[in-house]
Amino acid sequence: MFAPAARVPLAGLLLALPALAATGLLSCAREVYGKLPAGFYGLETMLLEGVLRALAGQPRAEGAGRFAPVDLGRVLGMDRAPEVKTIRRKIGQLTARGRAGDLLAGMAAHHLGRPGAASRDEDLGLVLYVDGHVRAYQGTKKIAKTHLSRLRFPAPATVETWISDAAGDPVLVVMSAPGASLAMELRSLLPQLRKAVGDDRRVLVGFDRGGWSPALFAHMAEHGFDVLTWRKGHTENVAGDLFAETVSIDETGREHHWILADTIVELPIKNGGGTYPMRQVTRLDTKKGLTKQVHVLTTRTDLPAVEIMYRMGSRWRQENYFRYARGHLGLDSHDSYAASQDDPDRSVPNPAKRHSHLAVQNATARVERERARTDAALLAARTPTPGQAGVVVTNTLHNALTADLHAAEDDLAAARADHKHVPARVRLGDLAPGQQVLDTETKLIHHAIRIAAFNTTTAIARDIRINTGYARADQEAYTLARQALTQPGDIIPDEAAGTLTIRLDPLPTSRETDAIAELCEHLTATRTTYPGTDLTLRYEIKNRT
Repeated sequence: MFAPAARVPLAGLLLALPALAATGLLSCAREVYGKLPAGFYGLETMLLEGVLRALAGQPRAEGAGRFAPVDLGRVLGMDRAPEVKTIRRKIGQLTARGRAGDLLAGMAAHHLGRPGAASRDEDLGLVLYVDGHVRAYQGTKKIAKTHLSRLRFPAPATVETWISDAAGDPVLVVMSAPGASLAMELRSLLPQLRKAVGDDRRVLVGFDRGGWSPALFAHMAEHGFDVLTWRKGHTENVAGDLFAETVSIDETGREHHWILADTIVELPIKNGGGTYPMRQVTRLDTKKGLTKQVHVLTTRTDLPAVEIMYRMGSRWRQENYFRYARGHLGLDSHDSYAASQDDPDRSVPNPAKRHSHLAVQNATARVERERARTDAALLAARTPTPGQAGVVVTNTLHNALTADLHAAEDDLAAARADHKHVPARVRLGDLAPGQQVLDTETKLIHHAIRIAAFNTTTAIARDIRINTGYARADQEAYTLARQALTQPGDIIPDEAAGTLTIRLDPLPTSRETDAIAELCEHLTATRTTYPGTDLTLRYEIKNRT
């Protein structure tokens, strides 16, 4: 219920409702959860509160205490916003149902099924990017360690696998199994991706070298998915006469000049699987005064080489989401401190196997050094310098010169024998008894809220770039969007007309005010209704005079 109110501090958050409706969070939550148990705050109110609070700069539940309950309650149509303990209790009720995965899958299907979800070129089909995100853990629980690329050393952490669309907007997230590689996660994700797409559209899946597996590439192609990835490992350079200068124009009108070569390579599949042919697009990189070749592999043969290279480079848009979400949406925050025991019978890699392998490597290097030293000593003994008498290499002298080499070879043989007998995998219970895993259900619900919040902000920023005349929209669209979302204003309900008018206060400069005025006209034209009511939203902004 809304009552007329002037200078509501967070009235600008209501600008997010048209874009939020397009994310499918509220509609999918109604289908998956139905409703919460009887109480003052319902399902839509709690999810709406989570998104609006994140857009206001407080993504964690504890951030609710940094707003006056009445201020946030005004934009929720309540006399006051829920407190921290209420938020946790209500989210806990959703967690108990164990259907966060269904909520995210529904949102993914909604996102990919909406108009414009495909790329700018219909012949390209759908483009998805997949990458793993490591979330560090700081606490007292016994959590498995994972390598953190940002810190460059292993630490307690959990791994998430994120899927984004061609623009880098998040679509779906799943919790990776402890110790699972990106290649393993990709294989298990394919049925979910096809279900989210909902039809037989061509899907180009881009990922980094963490998913390198020629067997996986063949498996993906067999199931109707095209592969796009960087080539991994040592690669022979492509002949120089195969390169040609190319030009690509992206969706923003920018030109990209590349020197590319287009070839076919055969990738060996391990364990006698033969080879798998793939298209290789190679870019000649001449930055920093050095010339090197950068190779991209794909199973798409119908696209121009410039399109393949552009799509591979666009994978960094997903990294931009990680960076933005860490800074503004609490991506790495601990939304739940609950944990459960990991499966003690789960098979995990044996660290002793790596240590024994390093021992073999060190022993091998020692043998090579001793062999070189022994050869030099024997050569010196057989070929004396001019003017010196020759030395007779007796068995005793020979044994003395080669003693260290024989000792090194014995140590190498022992190291190889030890390495052979060390099992590659062991029970988790034997290796790390008492290991725990963090609660995933609560985290996935909060990720659904974060996905909706980020896609809402992105949609508003795109509207600023496309539907307003703001001169610096390309550089400041996100900044202006966040500024407008926290702008105070008046809330004016009209039950007779069935409208809810939001009249914002002017922004600090005229050009910003004019841009938001154009944005308000565009958002009003969407004729969005406030969730749970029949009130149509109308947006205005006051003049600076």
